[in-house]
Amino acid sequence: MENFKVIEEKENPLFNRKEIQFDVQAKITPSREEIIKLISEKFSTQIENIKIKKIHGKFGSNNFNINTFIYKSEQDKNKLEIKKKKEEKLTETPKEEPKTEEKPQEKVEETKESSESPEASKEDNKIEDIKNG
Repeated sequence: MENFKVIEEKENPLFNRKEIQFDVQAKITPSREEIIKLISEKFSTQIENIKIKKIHGKFGSNNFNINTFIYKSEQDKNKLEIKKKKEEKLTETPKEEPKTEEKPQEKVEETKESSESPEASKEDNKIEDIKNG
């Protein structure tokens, strides 16, 4: 992101936030992560307190109009803002999947083998009866 120009900065004491509108020049649409990092550096705030409302760019243009809210605390933000799936993905940390134990699978295989052996013995008995019979 090359140019960063603040268009409007308004303090909203009712919601304990700053409402900021700015333009950014970039070759491609900037990602939310890039914008959040840029805002946190420029306004020296924590990433958790920033809410990006809109990223708007016109077709064929390199200018993007971005609306953001910077809250005074994360609690204020969580009271007022609804979390979207995009934001949940950003805040989630990669979780390790629990390892499955192999012992239950072995037991299942053993039960299949044991269930097959009585059937096999019944079939063998029928064949022997036919031969003897």
